[in-house]
Parts: sequence; structure tokens; C-alpha cells
Amino acid sequence: MCGITGWIDYHQDLRDSSSIIEQMTATLTARGPDAKGTWISGSCALGHRRLSVIDPENGAQPMIKQHESGTYALVYNGELYNAPELRQELISRGHTFKTTCDTEVLLVSFIEWRESCVERFNGIFAFAIWVEAEHKLYMGRDRLGVKPLFYQADEGVFLFGSEPKAILKHPDVEPEIGAEGLAEIFLVGPARTPGHGVYKQMKELRPGHLLTFDQSGLCITCYWKLQSEEHEENADETAKTVRELLIDTVERQLISDVPVCTLLSGGLDSSALTALTVRHYNKRGLGQVNTYSVDYVDNDKHFKAHSFQPNADAPWIERMVEELGTNHHAITFDTPELVQSLKDAVFVRDLPGMTDIDGSLYLFCHEIKKGATVALSGEAADEVFGGYPWFHREEALNANTFPWALAVPLRKSLLRPELAAAIHADEYVADRYQEAIAEVPHLPGEDAQARKMRVMSYLNITRFMPTLLDRKDRMSMGAGLEVRVPYTDHRLVQYVFNIPWEIKTYGNREKGLLRKALEGLLPHDVLYRKKSPYPKTHNPNYLNAVRAMALERLDDSSSPLHQFIDAARIREIAQSEEASSNLPWFGQLMSGPQLFAYLLQIDWWLTHYKVKVTL
Repeated sequence: MCGITGWIDYHQDLRDSSSIIEQMTATLTARGPDAKGTWISGSCALGHRRLSVIDPENGAQPMIKQHESGTYALVYNGELYNAPELRQELISRGHTFKTTCDTEVLLVSFIEWRESCVERFNGIFAFAIWVEAEHKLYMGRDRLGVKPLFYQADEGVFLFGSEPKAILKHPDVEPEIGAEGLAEIFLVGPARTPGHGVYKQMKELRPGHLLTFDQSGLCITCYWKLQSEEHEENADETAKTVRELLIDTVERQLISDVPVCTLLSGGLDSSALTALTVRHYNKRGLGQVNTYSVDYVDNDKHFKAHSFQPNADAPWIERMVEELGTNHHAITFDTPELVQSLKDAVFVRDLPGMTDIDGSLYLFCHEIKKGATVALSGEAADEVFGGYPWFHREEALNANTFPWALAVPLRKSLLRPELAAAIHADEYVADRYQEAIAEVPHLPGEDAQARKMRVMSYLNITRFMPTLLDRKDRMSMGAGLEVRVPYTDHRLVQYVFNIPWEIKTYGNREKGLLRKALEGLLPHDVLYRKKSPYPKTHNPNYLNAVRAMALERLDDSSSPLHQFIDAARIREIAQSEEASSNLPWFGQLMSGPQLFAYLLQIDWWLTHYKVKVTL
């Protein structure tokens, strides 16, 4: 994995401005701590930071290749899991290779098949290729959006980067937000709208899309999206197919020239990936698998079971470690570390995000990085297989809005009335929802219930899942750790999208089909354990700390929060019973402690980034 950035400018010779691309590249050092490189040719400047995973001795970027059709320059972030097959096909077509890395496979694939090469890729990627003969830039992003890619375009000028910070480093770019950016932060966030970069003029290339830029301007096309198809297999056949796809996916994603581990929470999703990894290692005599888990000081004293988190993870982790014989590393953080990580996470993401869930993952990845460079994570199984509570609740299914936006009226009540009016709060969320459901590929002849479940699946895969994938990428790459997410394999996602709901919920259980597919791989009690979310601290010291800090910022008249927030309302919440609850009452995605932490992140972001607000 890596960090990429670039600058196209048809108005000047960029060879005279090499320091700028070097500074843009330097902002991505955490993503690629092993090597750096830049390449400049007249109108194009490319930058790259490398995290070496495959063929560490070679594969330096930007990668330049001469072909009979001219010069091609590539910067690339990601992994192609079918690189060996592609390499063989390209060799059969007369191409030769100087390295064993997938970077060269991607570049030669483009030379051979041009933009249609992405349709052959199985992997996670964000890339940019400059074709010197055409004076043109080509960019692509993977189907589900695992790897990030932001850009900003003006007349004859184009900037891009794996993260906004690379673009913001350019001297002509100002960190500015308008009404849409504020709506994304205060209403939609953290489940932000695909394609929005939040900053004015900055956008995100959407998953499954290609972009070209030349002197005639910008062109964006979609090369992949979910398709609705008749599902022909019965429950047994479906479970068999899911199992085969998952095994193939995990084995492909275990390919690496550096140490690999798995994240293990003791839940269904991570336990399944760990079991398949152990099986793969045992078959090939690769030794003991390293596993990692995260917890918090005194969580055992303060944990209280509730519907969102029915039981603690620790006993289940021990159960799986004993069952599989992994070399386990239990990482524990205390409240001061967690509070500090809130600020760190803002600087990694360049935006306020998922508060302690971001920060703890950032800390966790730093610890994992001490022993591994690549990790497998169970992210996205709930979106793909229908594991979240809102898949199973009529009020969410019939809400006529995003299930995670049910509390927008509450979010709106936290804003100053003039801000809520300026950003058209109600209309903004309603418009984003209508745009999303207009994309849903319905199947002719579906009954009302099937249509409803297809909409919910589509919203989760295309609107909510990107939130978690962005979090996983940004926090892990901020620590120089590559995290792979097997449940996002596009073959698996496309197949499961079309499975009827009654088969997905086999045995009348959430993710019942996945459980059935994994029978024999996991102990029965783990296989049928009720879902438990990403672990958070239950220590009241955390609430006390973030509440006090947030109120302190509101007591400071210089805090930028006063432009946006109804301070009296926040103080009222701070004294309420809900403030001490770890239940996600605020906007479906935030608890009381997370609300105060989110306000702190907004304050730090606006202050540190010197964000200019224009309405």
C-alpha cells in the first residue's frame, strides 16, 4: 500500500516547481514509510510514498515504462489479488516484465487493454497513469472504494491525492468549506455522501469509476456497479458458493512478502477469516498465525450488556485463540491515550470522523505495525450479509430516509437556527436519500418486501460501507499498516446482493447464510454468537474527560464552534442522563461520549486546518 499524489498544469512547465510536488508527496509519508519518489515531465508531476509489500527490492514508483506507443508513468496505491493470472496472460500477448510486483502488472495491463483493464482486476486500488503521447491523465478506483482518491479540477489544472492533505499542501489551494461541506459534517457525517470531498472544489472519485483529464477537460465514467439478477440456487447451494468464494478470496489476500496477521474480536466475521488463515498456513507449513485484539483499561469492571453490545469480546477471543492456536496479542489502551487519539485521528483523516472509534483504531494499528505490515479484517460483512439491527427493524425499513439518519432532527437541533436554515438541513438529507434510492437496480417482478430489502442492502453497501472502509484505510495507513478486507471482494458482494432475504437470514438469524456457509470451520457457540460491534471504552473517565473538554471549548469565546453550535443545547445535554449513555442515541451513530468527542474534533479541525467557511 502507498500514498499517491499528482499535479497536472497545462499553463506552465512543472519542472520549474519540483519543490511543490515534493511537499505534496511528503504529506503522505505515513502511508508509505519505506520509500519515496517523484517524476516530472512538462505538464505532469507525480509523487509516491511506498509501503513495500510485494517485491520490496523492486517496484519503485512512479513507475515509468517505455512502449512503442510512447512513455507511460504510473502511481498506484493498492493490491491486485489476481496479478499472477494477469501476468501470464500478458506474457502470452508478448509483454515482458522486469519485476514481480503487481505495480508493473497494472501498468502493462493498461498498456494492453487501456481503460478496460480495470474490468479484469480483482483487488483494491487507486491509480493514476500519465500518457505522454496523449498529454493525458487516466485515473481509476476499485469497485467498492477500499482505497481513497481525492481530486480538484480547474481550468487546465488538476490536483489529486490519496488524502486531502496532499491537495491542501498545494499553494493555490485553500481549506474552504461551504453549505454542502457543513451539511456533510453536521448532518450526514460520519456517513458522508460518496463523491464529496467536504472541502470546496475538492471531490472524491467514486468507487467503480474512471476519470480522464486533458486539455479539453474532465471526463468521469462508471465501469462497475451492483447489478440485480435472478438468484437460481437453493440455500444449500448458496452457502456452498459463499464458502468457496470466501476461501478463494482469503487465500488470494494472504499473498505477501512481509508479515501478515489477522484482527480477531471473537465475533463471527473476524473469527471466520482467522480460521481460514490458520487453515491456509497449516496446509503450507507457514507457521503460527499472529492475531491481534483491542480492549480498554477497566472495561471488565464497567461493561454493561445491552441490545447493541450483548456481551464482552474478551472471553470469545480467548475461546478462538485456544481453538485455533494462534499467537495472540491483546492490546489495551487507557483513557488518556484514547482522548489524545481524537486529535491524532483528525490529522490522519483531515476531517472530524468517528471519534474514539477512529482514534482507538489508529492506536491499535500502530501497535500491530510493530509486528506485522499486513492485516486481514472482517470489515463490511454486516453491510454485505445484512447484520445490522436496522436490516431487521420495520421503523428503519419504512423510514423513507437513511437508517443512520433517523435522528437528523436531533442533529439539527444542536445547530444554530440560522446555520440550519443556510444549509437547508432537512432538504439536504432528503435529496441525498432520493439520489441514492434512484440508483437502486430493482429486479422486475420483485414483491414489495424484496424491493425494500434490496434498497436497504444497496444503501448499506454504497453509502454506509464506504464510511467504515475510509476509516479502516485512513487509520491503518496513518500507521503504515496495510489492512485487507476480504468481505469486499466484488465477486462476493455482487453474488450476495442478489440472494433472497429469506436465504440471507437462514434459520431466522441475522447473517444466517454466512453462519451456514462457515459450518465446520468455527465452533458452534462462536458461529451463532450474537453480533457485537467494534469495542469501545466503557470507562466513565472517558466521558468525564471529553465532556469537560467540550464544555471548556464552549466556555472559550474564541472557539470556532460558536459559529455553528447552539451552546446552550449542548450544555443541557451535558447535564442529562443520555450524556452518560454508551447507547448510540445521537443520530444512530453516536453515544453521549461520542457527541462531545465529535465536537472536540470539529473544533480542532477548524482551528488547526484554518478552515475558511463561506455560505
